[in-house]
Amino acid sequence: MKVETVMLQGFFAAGLLVCALVLGGMLTTHAAAPQAIAATAVVTAGR
Repeated sequence: MKVETVMLQGFFAAGLLVCALVLGGMLTTHAAAPQAIAATAVVTAGR
């Protein structure tokens, strides 16, 4: 496969994983909200 395809699939999978983790953290407890926001900021800053 092309490198671009692999990169896009990797970003897509990483985005889904981050969304699932953030939503799961928000649903289970509200105390983890700052940690979820920080994790999302780190992922978006890394792009």
